[in-house]
Amino acid sequence: MEYRQLGHTDDRVSTICLGTMTWGEQNTEAEAHAQLDLALERGVNFIDAAEMYPVPPKAETQGRTESYIGSWLARRSDRDKLTLATKVSGNSTGLEWVRGGPRLNAKQIREALDASLARLQTDYVDLYQIHWPARAANFFGKLGYESGDGGDDGAVAVIEETLETLARLVEEGRIRHIGVSNETPWGVMQYLRLAERQGLPRVVSIQNPYSLLNRTFEIGLAEFAHRERTGLLAYSPLGFGVLSGKYAGGNWPENTRLSLYPRFSRYSGDIPMQAADEYARLARGHGLSPAQMALAFVNSRPFLTSNIIGATTMQQLEENLDSIDVQLDDEVLEAIEGIHARRPNPAP
Repeated sequence: MEYRQLGHTDDRVSTICLGTMTWGEQNTEAEAHAQLDLALERGVNFIDAAEMYPVPPKAETQGRTESYIGSWLARRSDRDKLTLATKVSGNSTGLEWVRGGPRLNAKQIREALDASLARLQTDYVDLYQIHWPARAANFFGKLGYESGDGGDDGAVAVIEETLETLARLVEEGRIRHIGVSNETPWGVMQYLRLAERQGLPRVVSIQNPYSLLNRTFEIGLAEFAHRERTGLLAYSPLGFGVLSGKYAGGNWPENTRLSLYPRFSRYSGDIPMQAADEYARLARGHGLSPAQMALAFVNSRPFLTSNIIGATTMQQLEENLDSIDVQLDDEVLEAIEGIHARRPNPAP
């Protein structure tokens, strides 16, 4: 396993992070524990969760993922060796079972953290992240920007209240570091500006989508990641499994996420599938697993802190973990750039 520095902190996290959003929906508690055990055996020290998980979000399962991690942590004595990350949900009118509709205000952030810590059976979280912004912005696959909040003043005020609340939680020892997710360059800039101006904690990471099908992070956020030491935590590096090659040639396996949950159409359109087929042919032509080539590409990015992999089977997890040992040669990287030039960001 390789390790990289988490932002400006002294923490070093594994280049592969264990994602957990299927636990409690597609994976049982025993399966979640088995995945955790295997990941740690392979050198992973970074685990990512969210109060909203598992996905798809439902009232009857919300928080179950954190509870599975908590029951696993309760059996161990090495909590201080792990970097445990979770997230507070941003403003939403579609998750009424989460605090009556989640909002990023001081009261709700504290309530969210209290509940997460109880489920995780721990006294602190190493990295507490804002799951998505509390403003109109282009995230979750939206490319065009449309202002819906009447201007920047209100958006800045929410970020300021959020950051001040997180700062107090850091002072109380309940969280160690803060991060953002599904964030834009403007949002990251505001967090950094307010931190510098008011002496508040700096954001140490940006958890955004990044894969061969979605390299939009490179356009504006990669420079922030490099110059401000706010490295990428890449989610969906396999595009919900599309880049594993299992959908190649129009194949549609049963019991996969895209088969079970048609709502997740971000990666399943004709153009993303065609691009994925090209990447799969490239991988196989060079004797590589399509999944491992896709993950190895993400692992190789200089602005990456950690690559968040998820799996529903132990076989998938093994294959994904093995990507850390795959080094892509110049010929493969050049061919990847050729496909990207022809089909840029088909699944943003």
